[in-house]
Amino acid sequence: MSSLGDQIRDWHRGVLAVAREDWDSALCFFSDVQEPLARMYFNRGCVHLMAGDPEAALRAFDQAVTKDTCMAVGFLQRGVANFQLQRFQEAVSDFQLALAQLRDNAVIDYTQLGLNFKLQAWEVLYNMASAQCQAGLWTKAANTLVEAIPKWPEGAQDILDIAMDKVQKQVPLQLWQVPKGEVFQPPRRYLKHLEPMDFLGKAKVVASVIPDDQNVQPQQRSQAEHAGHQPSSSTCKRVPSTTGGHTSPGLYDSLLASGRPGPGPSEVSSGSEGAATKDPESLVTVTVQCHFTVPLKVPRGTGLSSFQTLLAQALLHQTQTGQLSYKAPGEERSWIPISTEESLQSIWRNVPVGPRGLQLQCRGAWGRPVLYQVVAQYNYHAQRPEDLDFHQGDTVDVLCEVDEAWLEGHRDGCVGIFPKCFVIPAGAYVEAMLVPGPQPGDQN
Repeated sequence: MSSLGDQIRDWHRGVLAVAREDWDSALCFFSDVQEPLARMYFNRGCVHLMAGDPEAALRAFDQAVTKDTCMAVGFLQRGVANFQLQRFQEAVSDFQLALAQLRDNAVIDYTQLGLNFKLQAWEVLYNMASAQCQAGLWTKAANTLVEAIPKWPEGAQDILDIAMDKVQKQVPLQLWQVPKGEVFQPPRRYLKHLEPMDFLGKAKVVASVIPDDQNVQPQQRSQAEHAGHQPSSSTCKRVPSTTGGHTSPGLYDSLLASGRPGPGPSEVSSGSEGAATKDPESLVTVTVQCHFTVPLKVPRGTGLSSFQTLLAQALLHQTQTGQLSYKAPGEERSWIPISTEESLQSIWRNVPVGPRGLQLQCRGAWGRPVLYQVVAQYNYHAQRPEDLDFHQGDTVDVLCEVDEAWLEGHRDGCVGIFPKCFVIPAGAYVEAMLVPGPQPGDQN
């Protein structure tokens, strides 16, 4: 059985083959994906259509909508395949199913799911009218176009007028379908992990016990020689402490050499006489709460030290992509995102003086920032493979706002989309929980 990485690689190679119109190679790569999702069957169907084989495309789209019964674009393309096979009644039925899966929405944007296509309700109705024209149902085709008028986009009235005129003259209409060359692509967060990564880097000689060692660069040699005549506290950079405060120069290296545990915040402050003595108010105690979910792929049997090295590298990347937020004074239940350099500088200017200092939070999941958190008001069971399951009361990290009705989120290591109406902001949920309920002695 191939690994997830191999399947994502085959998927990506299939997409590249479609881009160069190599239909045989594309079908080969898409067929190599084991236990394919509905999107993979959809891709095969689109390739068969582009290769001029609507019969094979129909079989592929059948499998796609069987896997995902809510896949509106799958019903659309199956209708196109039936249309090309001159099965016009079946095509009308498929277009009706596609319209039903739009659920009274004017458009479904599939971009977030990897397909560069927006399915619009008026296009589905237009296709339905086109199939009705081919079946000789001209009156029904005209009524279908009238039904499409409220859903018609602005500035497209000319298209509707031309279509109505053609129907009145009993001239067939052309179909709308997914543009040639557009197929579902694998998630970008998976693609960036396909290339091998060098987590350890390359070794560099900074100092040597061998006289005139040629491996030491001149600049490094001069720094090392200079360090030999200075106290150890001047040979390394300031290293931030995880407890909030700061660490004095040289202290970090000396602690590593001695094997003793690090000092507390008070010990650190007393040891760094330089900046603290000159300008005590320039130092701020910063407490950062970090919440990360990172994917790691490591060889079985990896040692503890090697695993910790890989984890440190992954966390370093996550801290650079995570969403940084701060807690304003007096606001104990909500975190405010820090989105720009100006907002951070504004925070520095308003940090209160005191031991508590500034409280920050950094959240991330799968290399993506967490925009905010929501709490489920109801249970939601996944209807499609890309959906995210949760139960009432679960907290979900929001990674992206797909559209006005859907969010993409993370929970318990899983990423998927879910309806916005099933959740409320975490701050609003906490406030609702804090509202006291009626007491036994209260009057109605």
